[in-house]
Order: sequence, then structure tokens, then C-alpha cells
Amino acid sequence: MHSSTKELLLAVFCILLAMVTIQSGASLAKQLFPIVGPEGTTALRLGFSATILCLIFKPWKHLPAAGQRFPILIYGLSLGGMNILFYYAIERIPLGIGVALEFTGPLAVALFSSRRKRDLFWVGCAIAGILLLLPDMKGQEILDPVGVILALAAGACWAGYILFGKKTGNQGSGGATVAMGMTISAIVLVPYGGILQASSFSWDIIPLGIAIAVLSSALPYTLEMITLRNMSSQGFSIMMSLEPAIAALAGLLILGELLSIWQWLAILLVIIASVGSSTSKPQSSS
Repeated sequence: MHSSTKELLLAVFCILLAMVTIQSGASLAKQLFPIVGPEGTTALRLGFSATILCLIFKPWKHLPAAGQRFPILIYGLSLGGMNILFYYAIERIPLGIGVALEFTGPLAVALFSSRRKRDLFWVGCAIAGILLLLPDMKGQEILDPVGVILALAAGACWAGYILFGKKTGNQGSGGATVAMGMTISAIVLVPYGGILQASSFSWDIIPLGIAIAVLSSALPYTLEMITLRNMSSQGFSIMMSLEPAIAALAGLLILGELLSIWQWLAILLVIIASVGSSTSKPQSSS
């Protein structure tokens, strides 16, 4: 087997494992909601994630220059907002639907940066998927409208995370950048979660909090870095497009969340739009 084939297989394995760990972490997090709520769960995830990433990447050695501190601040706040809003959303709606709606953030970034007319088709697919997921207030199984809005708001934060992440320095300090962003979000949201859920915390949930931090942040980020070294950015984007489906499967297998045929169709349309927007990006020369 050629080395390039081995590298590609390694990349595919790593990105699939990263998506599985992220959604497994989200499923575990949802099981903590009855104990410490989304706020406490977010505090545990961000606090332990920031600690782990800082120990690994030592961001204090890569502090940005004065002119680059504002993008890092917005990047960190977007990361924190994405986390807390997404947890608030999946407290109300199924995990797979929450991820599909949140995915509109990076999808919008990809589509708005394009000037090709054929990308209007992918926009149409995304809009159709979102419309299918919007709450039917007359239906028997009503999807919580607040949960839908929160998931879309998390998607907006994800878009900010992407846009400001690109402005935070060169690619070589990517790990340190994420550690700094995670630290900023932890500084804001760990006290928030700690104050609101202070009476609910106990030593018993600490191992689960560490597991959520590892599964949702530290491990998948490391796996994604391995993937990006062995796969093109376009291939990476296409593989990431499968995440809403993996989230729906994780919700089904771990949380027992059943989706209707129409909701599965909506998730499929979002995936098609994401794959289409990824394949229509111009290839870089590198």
C-alpha cells in the first residue's frame, strides 16, 4: 500500500473518530443536564478543556501581539457562546437536529464566500432542510421553537469562531490559539455555571466532566490536527459534513432519541448542502 494511501486512510479514520467522540461527548453532556444543567455542564467542559489544552500547547509562549488580541478575544467568546447555546438547545431538542441547525453557521460562511451561481442550489438545499426542521405548531410532535432558535444562534457563534479563528495568527500556532480561545471562554463561563449551579456540584460528577472535556474538545481537536496534516482542506470539509448524521445516530444509540422520516430528510439536505459547498470551493495551489 502506497504511503499516500495509508495517510489518507489514517486521516479518514481520525476524522470519523473525532466526530464520534464529539457527539459521544455531547450525549454524555446531555445526561448531566438534570444534575447541573447546561450551565454547569458547560463550566465543566470548558474548565477542564482549557486546562488540558493549556498543559499540552502552553499558549503563554505564543501570546499574540497587541494588534491581534481583539480577534483572539472575539474568537474565544464565539467559542464559549457556541458551547453554551448549543447545550441550551439540545436540552430542548434532539441532538441530531441541534447539530444540523448549528451546522448552518459554517455552511453560511462557505456559501457567502462563494460567488458561483451553482451554489444557489446548495443554499436551496440548506434552506429546505432548515424549513423541514422548523417547529410545526399544529403537529402532534412539536419541536421546541426556543431550542431551534438557540441552535441557530449557536451556529452564528460557530460562524464567528471560524471567521475570527482565521485572523488569529499563523497555522503553526493553531493549538496555542485554540488553548487561548478555550481559556477566554472558560474565564467567562466557568464562573457563570459555577454560580448558577453551585449547590448541584459534587465530587461524583468530576470524572464525567473530565470525560466530556476530553471527548468533546481535547481528543477530537488532536485528531482533527492529524487529519489536516494528511488530507486536503476540501476533503476535510466533506468528511465534516457527515457530523449531523453521526450526531443523530449518537442521539439514537446513547439517548434513545427517535427522529421522524422528515427530520432525517432535513438532516440529509443539510449534509448535501455542506458537501456541495465544500466541493465547489476553489482548490488552493498548495
